[in-house]
Amino acid sequence: MIKDSGTGWTGRIGRLAGDTGPERVLVAASFVNRVGNGLFNAASALYFTLVVGLPAVQVGAALTIAGLIGLGAGIPGGHLADRRGARTVMMAALAVQAVAMAALVLVDSWAALTAIATVDQIAAAVGGAAWGALVVRVGGDRPALFRAKLRTFVNLGVILGTVGAGLALAADTRGAYVALVLGNAASFALCGALLLLLPRYPVRAAPPQQPRWIASRDRPYLAFTALYGAMGLQYPVVSLLLPIWISGHTEAPRWTVAALFAVNSGFCVLMQTRIGSRIETPQEGGRAFRTAGLLFLVSCPMMALAAHTPVWAAAGLVLAAVFVHSLGEVWESSAGFALGFGLAPDHAQGQYQGVLGLGFGAGQALAPAILTTVVLGLGTAGWLLLAAFFAALGAAGPALARWGVRTRPQPRVAAEATG
Repeated sequence: MIKDSGTGWTGRIGRLAGDTGPERVLVAASFVNRVGNGLFNAASALYFTLVVGLPAVQVGAALTIAGLIGLGAGIPGGHLADRRGARTVMMAALAVQAVAMAALVLVDSWAALTAIATVDQIAAAVGGAAWGALVVRVGGDRPALFRAKLRTFVNLGVILGTVGAGLALAADTRGAYVALVLGNAASFALCGALLLLLPRYPVRAAPPQQPRWIASRDRPYLAFTALYGAMGLQYPVVSLLLPIWISGHTEAPRWTVAALFAVNSGFCVLMQTRIGSRIETPQEGGRAFRTAGLLFLVSCPMMALAAHTPVWAAAGLVLAAVFVHSLGEVWESSAGFALGFGLAPDHAQGQYQGVLGLGFGAGQALAPAILTTVVLGLGTAGWLLLAAFFAALGAAGPALARWGVRTRPQPRVAAEATG
């Protein structure tokens, strides 16, 4: 048997995938799940409109209703994960999603799509909060670093799933679209099965006489949630706003749209762990938010400037802007991991992740309307306003981190030593 010394490429891949068995299991489960998401998300709209035959307006309404209802399930789902075990709740949520996703092949009406999508979104919100709590248990003393590693494989899984969806879109048959839906359902089931390989982590007891819904009383964390949700508008900038801007306001060729997705995804895969490994404490997270805001302050005007340059320069300017924006995305997500995990008490990670998911989900729900009306409506001035908005949010990061750390309960030993 050939042994790897740990310095070759297999050693590097092993370290990237995790330092322990449970870390590697969670990385594998996350990767499988995101491959399935990539398969489905890239073609879901076409499946509902072309195969099922629903009008686009009805599809949008069904998914919006489902998303809004699902937002409210994260906090109680996270609390359940804290009290019953994150692995158990996560596996149950994945089982529900697998069944709901498979049931989509039977959809033949708007009502059926709305009902099934709502069940899926409720399970997704519960699972998302439980997943955050599970990351903390598996990641041990460095959950933010482990979450950065996870995100690397998440991005890679989405890329591979999107490539698979592209093949199905090229075939353009009912069978190909149905295969994508069932492939996503299978990914949920396989992800849940992989979680059986994790140990049964004991539930951490809450301090006596502590309120049940502690996260809703934590003002610094609620402020961070609002900041995180608002800064999350940067994600649809690349996926929604910039493609519309390129096609309608610049001379850049249409292939630039595909190239920007490749640059964004590839950069995040390559740099997430490298940068995330340097951002672990809440204080480091606050400074990272400020860095992200400054990078967005640079990238947004570059995107706006592409509308005022000739065709030979527009494509290069857009790609350069996406590169800078992707760098900001990595800093912003790493900051979110450090603050989101670092400010939450160990016994209530699920509940806190549910609060964070609610804030982020609300921001993502509002983002399309804000970006398409305000930014596109104002044109170049809208891009500059967006850049200033991101910079202002980032500037608040260090002060928010200091407030959060200052208001955390002090360890009893430390308190006695200073008494």
